[in-house]
Amino acid sequence: MNPTRRDLALLLPALAAVDSKAQIAAIASKAYKFDDMPVKASGTDGANKTRSILQGVLHSGFALEVHETELPPGGAPHPPHRHLHEEMIVVLEGLVEFVVNDATSRLGPCSAAIAASNDLHGVSNGGAARCRYAVFAFGEDK
Repeated sequence: MNPTRRDLALLLPALAAVDSKAQIAAIASKAYKFDDMPVKASGTDGANKTRSILQGVLHSGFALEVHETELPPGGAPHPPHRHLHEEMIVVLEGLVEFVVNDATSRLGPCSAAIAASNDLHGVSNGGAARCRYAVFAFGEDK
């Protein structure tokens, strides 16, 4: 078989997609200790805290990123937004206010919420004490 230039041109997007997946590290089978995760402060006064837990590709090739966020009363990591990847939050401590599209829910410990791809969503501390929640981001924005 002698492929034409047109045939080869059709392969370029597929090759680019394979290369982009290769640049993201595979997630290793191991224990990830909370105390070993560096804390990153953000917000105008540094009161928001985030810990990156893991980021990479599962054996199936699906991208996964997990982080933990801690917010002061009334705090929010950023305004409501949209993106291609999907996110699930699991409340660890305190009271979280979760907005998705036009619905607002107040969630306590062990509650979960999910934002589908391109849904407008946001998280804030809905209580009088600090709150903590884990974010599971599924997929990529490419």
